[in-house]
Amino acid sequence: MRASAPHYDTTLDRAGLALALGGALGGVVVLLLVVAAGQREPLSLFASWVLGTVFTTLGITAVGAPLWLILHLAGYRRAWHAAALGALVALVVFVAGQTYGFGLIDAPISDTRTWLFRWASALATSGLLAGVSAGIAYAMWRVAYRRVV
Repeated sequence: MRASAPHYDTTLDRAGLALALGGALGGVVVLLLVVAAGQREPLSLFASWVLGTVFTTLGITAVGAPLWLILHLAGYRRAWHAAALGALVALVVFVAGQTYGFGLIDAPISDTRTWLFRWASALATSGLLAGVSAGIAYAMWRVAYRRVV
């Protein structure tokens, strides 16, 4: 007889801690990007981490949390569900940001070759960020969920 699948559950305090962790990790990603751009001034680095943390937390709360709540209520509570959702949300948001809202917003006039390069670049760079976002979502899941026996 096959054992039933493990069941995972969370509490409001663990969800809050997971949100704080996700924001802080997002701030670290912003900090690393600023360092990679050549910034070395301590106050600027601290400000980039704080602003990255604040805006990442706001983004996770506004976009990721409602979608995760839907998955949670539907019973999709495993780590790979969190990672897949984090990657998908990041991919959609960053591709939309680089392609003028998937072409729905007026864009500068360009030829087909430029348009194709814009989409290829958007998919490649957004894919990298989607991988990072999947890792952050997994870390958040590890904090938020516990196995119910």
